[in-house]
Amino acid sequence: MSTHSNHPYHLVDYSPWPLTGALAALFTTAGMVKWFHQYDMNMLILGNLIMILTMIQWWRDVIREGTLQGLHTSNVIGGLRWGMILFIISEVFFFVSFFWAFFHSSLSPTVELGLTWPPMGIMPFNPLEIPLLNTVILLSSGVTITWAHHSLMNSNYTQTAQGLFFTILLGVYFTMLQAYEYIEASFTIADSVYGSTFFVATGFHGLHVLIGTTFLMICFIRHVNFHFSSNHHFGFEAAAWYWHFVDVVWLFLYISIYWWGG
Repeated sequence: MSTHSNHPYHLVDYSPWPLTGALAALFTTAGMVKWFHQYDMNMLILGNLIMILTMIQWWRDVIREGTLQGLHTSNVIGGLRWGMILFIISEVFFFVSFFWAFFHSSLSPTVELGLTWPPMGIMPFNPLEIPLLNTVILLSSGVTITWAHHSLMNSNYTQTAQGLFFTILLGVYFTMLQAYEYIEASFTIADSVYGSTFFVATGFHGLHVLIGTTFLMICFIRHVNFHFSSNHHFGFEAAAWYWHFVDVVWLFLYISIYWWGG
C-alpha cells in the first residue's frame, strides 16, 4: 500500500485476521454442535485455539498502529468512537429481545404455565442473596473503573493501575458467584419459558462480563507498558464504556428477572 496520502484517515493494510477469525467462528460453532451431539470436543478446541491466536495477533496489529506507528489521528479516533457507540447500541437491542421475551411471558402467563408467574414447580432465586451481592459488586466495579479513568486523565499512573486492578478483580469475583449460582439452581434452561429466559438473559450477560474483564485485562497490560496518555487512551475509554453498559444491563436484569419476576 502506498505511504502517500492526502487525507487524515488511516487505511489499514491487508490482513489475514478477518479470514482466520471467520474460520475460527465456523469451527467453534460447528464444534459446539458436534460436542452437544457426539461429545467430541476436537473441533471446538481447534476453533477456540484459532480464535485466541487471531485475537492476539489482530489486537497486536491494532496496538502497533495506535502507539508505535501513530496512525490513530484525532479523526481516526473519532471514527473509532462512533464505531464503539454504534456497537453498544446494537448490544442494547440484543438484550432488549431477551427482556421482550421475558415480559411477554411473565405479564400474561398462558394456561400451559398454570396462569401464574413464576410457573408452577419453579423455585426462583432469593433476590436478597447472591443476586444482591452481585449487584453491589458490579456497582462497585463501576466506581473503580471511573476512578481509573479520571486518574488516567490526570496522568496518575499508580491510581489508574489500582483502579483497573480492582475492577478486574470484581469482574472475576462476579463471574465466580454467578457460576456458583448456576450450579446451585433448582431449575435448568429446559424448565419452561422461565428457565429459558432466565439462563439465556443472565448467561449472555455473564458472557459479556467475561468479555469486558478480558478487555480490561488487555488495558491493564497496555497501561503497564505505557501505551496510554492523558489525552490518547481510546482503548481504555472503549473498555470503560463497555463495562458501564454491562453494569446497566445487570441492573435491569436484577430488577426485572430476579426481584420483580421472581
